[in-house]
Amino acid sequence: MVRNTATSVVTIDRFIIEQEHEHPGASGALSGILTDLALAAKMIANKVRSAGLADVLGSADQENVQGEVQQKLDLIANETIIKALDHSGRLCCMASEEVEELIPIPDKFATGRYVLLFDPLDGSSNIDVNVPVGTIFSVLPQRTKGARGTLEDALQPGTAQVAAGYVIYGSSTMLVYTTGAGVHGFTLDPLLGEFLLSHPNIRIPEQGRYLSVNNAYEQHWAEPVRALMRRYRGLDGDHTAMNVRYVGSMVADFHRNLLGGGVFAYPANARSPGGKLRLLYECNPLAFICEQAGGLATDGRQRILDVVPTSLHQRTPIYVGSKGDVAIANEMLGAR
Repeated sequence: MVRNTATSVVTIDRFIIEQEHEHPGASGALSGILTDLALAAKMIANKVRSAGLADVLGSADQENVQGEVQQKLDLIANETIIKALDHSGRLCCMASEEVEELIPIPDKFATGRYVLLFDPLDGSSNIDVNVPVGTIFSVLPQRTKGARGTLEDALQPGTAQVAAGYVIYGSSTMLVYTTGAGVHGFTLDPLLGEFLLSHPNIRIPEQGRYLSVNNAYEQHWAEPVRALMRRYRGLDGDHTAMNVRYVGSMVADFHRNLLGGGVFAYPANARSPGGKLRLLYECNPLAFICEQAGGLATDGRQRILDVVPTSLHQRTPIYVGSKGDVAIANEMLGAR
């Protein structure tokens, strides 16, 4: 359902405040984090829009902790998010896909009781060819008692998340988030410079139209995964054939499937037996959003949100999307 913004204009700030009023005991800290993230998203969107004009395209000639070549915009987006939130007094620490260790809050700033985990620019390898990219974030409550967060605070299962969201920088810039009470989407009005509520109470269809998977790895998949993909494509006669749509930017593929229904899959393979995508920065937040919209997310063995992380940059296989379609993955891959 899309709200007619000509007759009902709700900014993201107003929406966040109204949601906070439904929880009388709320301190306002989580609302402030979401507001700060919306501001960071506007700043990153501005850089993405001008990518072909400013000197922000291409490689930064250095690698991140995963051994991947960092793009200039990766570093800009990472720094933008850190600087937008490190001084707010709402966080005890942060962690980024682009940084090897935990990111502490500088001693000169006050701290709070939340942890922010984020992928500053998902799909950034596609930025030079104008493919949509995105930002993904997850907010956790602090578990330890000290003023400064520790690794223990970041290494919590997805069930502990109190908020998660993503921003997609495409034909329009859209921010989608949940605090555990449904999923809501906001589109950036470039003239007003405001995120406006455009997709309230997003619900993913029970069965989907789209299969998003990189078929180039088929030769490296285990046979149960190959059988699952054949079933999704309607090759075994037991499932309506799904349309294969794969952009190579997780946010873009996930966003399309969230609205239209379908499955995003990145199975383990012989080259990446533990999976490729990051549990804390990509899979947990998108799994939380998907479940809040009525979908499912699994690693093929168990629910993604139940996985207990053991390292900041832990990887995992993932199958996320429409409930009926992901249930087939659970069935065929032996998930408990």
